[in-house]
Amino acid sequence: MEIWIGRDGERHGPYKEEDVRQWLRSGQVSGSDLAWREGLADWQPLSTLFPDAARDGVPASDNPYSAPVAPMQNLPQTTAAALEDHAGFWKRVAAYILDAILLYIVFRVIGTFFGVSAAQEAMKQEMLGGTPFMQAYEHFYSGMWLYTLLTTVLTWLYFAFCESSAWQATVGKLALGIRVTDMQGARISFPRALGRYLAKYLSAIILCIGFIMVAFTRRKQGLHDLIAGTLVLNGRASEFRDAPTKSTSGSFSA
Repeated sequence: MEIWIGRDGERHGPYKEEDVRQWLRSGQVSGSDLAWREGLADWQPLSTLFPDAARDGVPASDNPYSAPVAPMQNLPQTTAAALEDHAGFWKRVAAYILDAILLYIVFRVIGTFFGVSAAQEAMKQEMLGGTPFMQAYEHFYSGMWLYTLLTTVLTWLYFAFCESSAWQATVGKLALGIRVTDMQGARISFPRALGRYLAKYLSAIILCIGFIMVAFTRRKQGLHDLIAGTLVLNGRASEFRDAPTKSTSGSFSA
């Protein structure tokens, strides 16, 4: 039997009955949390559905929807099957290409204010004039260091903000229908997202083997995923955060 759990105006699940019973016994969820299963007309407190497993009683009759006792982060976000639906290597590559195109357009606009085109033309003329390749690039980056720093930071923040947002995905990942989660399928924090992107440099400097690992690891994790403790799963975050509507009787509608 599959159980849905409602908290803070959001519906979570479905979960297996035995899992919900275990969470009730351990206190991860409260008996006052509302739940619904097929066949019920309205949402009911978990203590009513599973009185043998509940640690606390039914909420008072004058306040049947009291605040949950357990913190939200203790409630698993996705089913076990969803946690095994890992996004594949080429899907992730395609998402990255879309992000790269988006950032390229943004940085081209920013580059006009820094004179990037003129600096690139000067570098090209230097190389045509016999200046060694590396020396010409050194001259370019010494003049464009502020632009380089700005685009590097903006890229870092773009990935971190998007992957720790309610989307749990960059624009490219969102378009391909994939999301970044922690090992339990929940949304990651901003600091973890910052660290995940930083770990990509390690994946890159070892001849990109850290990225190629996505193709052959069991859970399709790159080196940066293993370091940050993250998964990339199929499905948009919105598909696992359905907000229930309210019925005319004042209880949550299934």
